Amino acid sequence: MSAIHPATAAPATARDALLCRVEDRLRDLLATEASRWSAVDPRAAVPVEAVAALVGAGGKRLRPAFCLNGFLAASGDPAREPVAVDAAAALEVLHAFALLHDDVLDDSPLRRGEPTAHERHAAAHRAAGWAGEPRRYGEGVAALAGDLAHIYADRLVSELSPAAREIWHELRIEIMVGQYLDIRVAAERIADPELSRWIAVCKSGRYSVHRPLTLGAAIADRLDLAAAFERYGAALGEAFQLRDDMIDAFGDSAVSGKPTGLDFAQQKMTLLVALAMPRDERISRLLAGQSAGGATLAQIITDLDVQGEVERRIDHLVQQAQAAIAEVPIDPAWRDELARFAVQVAYRQK
Repeated sequence: MSAIHPATAAPATARDALLCRVEDRLRDLLATEASRWSAVDPRAAVPVEAVAALVGAGGKRLRPAFCLNGFLAASGDPAREPVAVDAAAALEVLHAFALLHDDVLDDSPLRRGEPTAHERHAAAHRAAGWAGEPRRYGEGVAALAGDLAHIYADRLVSELSPAAREIWHELRIEIMVGQYLDIRVAAERIADPELSRWIAVCKSGRYSVHRPLTLGAAIADRLDLAAAFERYGAALGEAFQLRDDMIDAFGDSAVSGKPTGLDFAQQKMTLLVALAMPRDERISRLLAGQSAGGATLAQIITDLDVQGEVERRIDHLVQQAQAAIAEVPIDPAWRDELARFAVQVAYRQK
């Protein structure tokens, strides 16, 4: 039986076929790099292996999926599929870079149900009795592995057009600026819902949905779709990050693969906290005491119906995203798929 070509397959089937190629690309790249550096010295492969361990631990592959959605919905030329696959793989490796650094910044012990890279390498340092401080060693390994992932990601997008490369550059800048503001606002304990919303969009929403989608369309040379995809992606990207905040605050760590309440423990000014803080003085006292009291914060936020308020905001954003995509000049099957994907992303449990 002949293979179904992505250009003629149903939307989900077409995307999943290319996602399989993305997985092959990731596996081959990291295996080749690990082998190359192991030949120099087994220790030289450790940063590569840290990247490979995180990429291989699963994850939603959301950013590659949106990149491929954008490419396929824009009826990309099959001859450009290798470029789209490499760009999708680059987004996943770039995500690994962000997670490796984010876990150090947040002092997170778990990622995808396993010890984080900095925790794992700090433990190896302690067990071996090496010189120096285990924590600094573990964080150093994670930081360098993250930097290496960033380099691999940039290598994977070497064939992008100038227009697509500009999207790639903007995406990376937004991650850095958004992440800095995230830790700065937490340090200052600024309760500004609009700033909290913007940070969520900048550090996560745009690079998870909006930019990957427009990157895929740019690879297909459909820059005319950028405005509509931005409206869809901006709304859904914000909903994505708000759901992340809700999972962190109220989710099941056995399902999410990361500790519940970490944002509270790190005093992150998520929209949940920014909305609740002016309404109950206990929150300021909890944060000022340098111990966020996650269970207490969660209960206060629930009692104030801030949880319900954020859920209603997510509902509104999903409706916005679906309305934005409803009249886009693409195949109706792809409009339906992007509308369905919005629901899947916004109401996930991990």
